Amino acid sequence: MKSTPPLAIRSWRRFVAIAGLLIVALVAMIGCSSDSNDEPTKAAEPTTRVIETEKGSVTVPASAERIVVLSGGLAGYLYALDAPVVATDTRVLGVTNLDGGFPPAWSDAAKAQGTKELPAGEQLNIEAVAAAEPDLIIGGGQGITSVQAEELYDQLTAIAPTVLVPKTVANWDKQLEIVADAAGRSDQVPALLSAYEDKVKEVKGKIKVPEGNVVYFLSVSSNKPYLVPPTAALPAMLAELGFKADDVMAKAGNPQLFGSGDSFEVSPELLSQVADAPVAFVLPVSGRPMAELATDPLYSQLPSFKAGTTFELPASSYRPDYDGAMATLDLIGQTFA
Repeated sequence: MKSTPPLAIRSWRRFVAIAGLLIVALVAMIGCSSDSNDEPTKAAEPTTRVIETEKGSVTVPASAERIVVLSGGLAGYLYALDAPVVATDTRVLGVTNLDGGFPPAWSDAAKAQGTKELPAGEQLNIEAVAAAEPDLIIGGGQGITSVQAEELYDQLTAIAPTVLVPKTVANWDKQLEIVADAAGRSDQVPALLSAYEDKVKEVKGKIKVPEGNVVYFLSVSSNKPYLVPPTAALPAMLAELGFKADDVMAKAGNPQLFGSGDSFEVSPELLSQVADAPVAFVLPVSGRPMAELATDPLYSQLPSFKAGTTFELPASSYRPDYDGAMATLDLIGQTFA
């Protein structure tokens, strides 16, 4: 018959067993702790960035979610970048007016996002900007809206970080880069530029460029003769296709450029000497179309009108955004195929 161990021995064995279990558990905990410490701690994603502007350093959201655009001429870039626009000015030179309504080029995108129209007027409506509760405001560029934003810049910055595109930056690709940087979408720019470059190659390969230099007429509501210098956005773009802009600035005696730097007035007496290039483009931004200019003796005797080598482009080609540049290339491809 087996004898029962004394009470002291049984207690000792129970203590040893419990202690052993505790040691095993402790080792396991230490092992888990060691494993977790071996994993690198993931840093939190930054919520803001600092970018440089003409106004100095501006702290903007890492990726803006509620953008207000103060110039209709800049809004198209943001829709091309698929950026969230909660409110925008809708005026685009030669395309829309004070009656409102989104420009056709980005109307569908604006409606799909639920973008609201900013009231158009002689003064920027600060209350409407604030009511949109933006986390970023983008403005500047050319035109009256640029002037309005400059005048109220301090009030705008009190609402949200504000980035103004310099009025000296007229070419669409540079404007696109500035807007994309402000909105935190610079990573999408290369694909858009690549698509543009492919379009240029496609169009250049299928058109026949007329011989001779080109002069660019700006048709405005005052009916005064205005020309576009070779450095402006449209002549620079068409130069990539082989259209050589005539040196109208030198012929006109290097006159002062209009405020935005992409047009200048010519006196009627000098027009025949300055605009004597064999090829011409007419841009009716607020004035008479090409057909009406052709009946005006001031224009009808110019070489390009007499030879039938004058062509009309829409107002959206004058200061094109990304969509406008692509549409202009398509139109050139159709016209000169």
